[in-house]
Amino acid sequence: MKVLYGARIFDGERLHDDCVLVIEGASIHALTSFGDRPLGGEQVDLGGGVLSPGFVDWQINGGGGVLFNANPTAEGIAAIAAAHRRAGVTAFLPTVVTDAPRVLGAALAAAREAHECVPGALGIHVEGPFIDPKRKGVHPPEFIRPMKDKDANALIAAHAGIMVVTLAPASVSLESIARLAKAGIIVSLGHSDATAEEAQSVFDAGASAVTHLYNAMSQLASRAPGVVGATLADPRVICGLIADGEHAHALAYRAALAAKGPRGIALVSDAMPPAAGGPDVFELQGRRMTRVGNKLTAEDGTLAGAAITMRDAIDYVVNVLKVPLADALMMATLTPARLLRVDDQIGRLKPGYRADLVHLIDDLQVTEVWTGGRALNEVDAAA
Repeated sequence: MKVLYGARIFDGERLHDDCVLVIEGASIHALTSFGDRPLGGEQVDLGGGVLSPGFVDWQINGGGGVLFNANPTAEGIAAIAAAHRRAGVTAFLPTVVTDAPRVLGAALAAAREAHECVPGALGIHVEGPFIDPKRKGVHPPEFIRPMKDKDANALIAAHAGIMVVTLAPASVSLESIARLAKAGIIVSLGHSDATAEEAQSVFDAGASAVTHLYNAMSQLASRAPGVVGATLADPRVICGLIADGEHAHALAYRAALAAKGPRGIALVSDAMPPAAGGPDVFELQGRRMTRVGNKLTAEDGTLAGAAITMRDAIDYVVNVLKVPLADALMMATLTPARLLRVDDQIGRLKPGYRADLVHLIDDLQVTEVWTGGRALNEVDAAA
């Protein structure tokens, strides 16, 4: 048994003072007052700061110098997991972007294997190739294609843990969207030039998320609300947000927060290899990408993912957007856990939940991470 005390405790929804968290093995045993704490076991004084559920990132392309598309293996996923774990991420979806069919096949197989052996690897996020060429971003156009029945069959049969598929109605029929959703795949609208009415039809067919709001999608105008407007107006939909100060204007972030609230926004890193300690230059499908600050661009200036971690996103939301800490933490923990339908296991500090935790000091730097009750050094040693 471990008793963690001396920090404010965020339980997924609100902050608690003068409380302790009790861990038994890999699970949370109790959240109780300091006066009622057990006196046995290992007593850990955190010395201030905030203890939170571990961060849940549903869109990680890479980190620590590793790109999932270039290394679609369980070992590649493990390396990405280790890099982001140091920044507080205890659950994530490795993300494969539009590429040759063989890369997608390898990525699905790798995710299926990693789901069984890599701590925190929940499954996979398939971002393309079933998207709209008009909103391709940095995705290579030669691999963008319509979804056929055999593609839907392969995704449904992959059994790669939790699966998110980002798609656009320009490439995927409403019937296929409904079929994927009915099979348990989380369908996310993204990289789409759809009208607001088309976006609503996608949501009605079963899509429950939107990938990196504002980026690579039709924008909000007064008589043509686009994907952005349809997303902001629909309470059923949780949207991802790359909160790095590069992918959108601060006022656009604030508008999304005003419309959706912390229960409707799940922060993502959209991290590429430079994030979490990687080098500033990398190759994406033979093209040179460069980091300048938190911005990653191709040689033509197109944004190419992000160079942040979830900790960086929380820091931006709190210190630049002036969002209350509890709201910022919810968008990194409980809300993405709800989006991925695992909020009965992670994303909260409640008895019976996994003891996935992160301790932040007052400047929001990460000082310790626990995955399944094991501290960072224990997880790294076992890997």
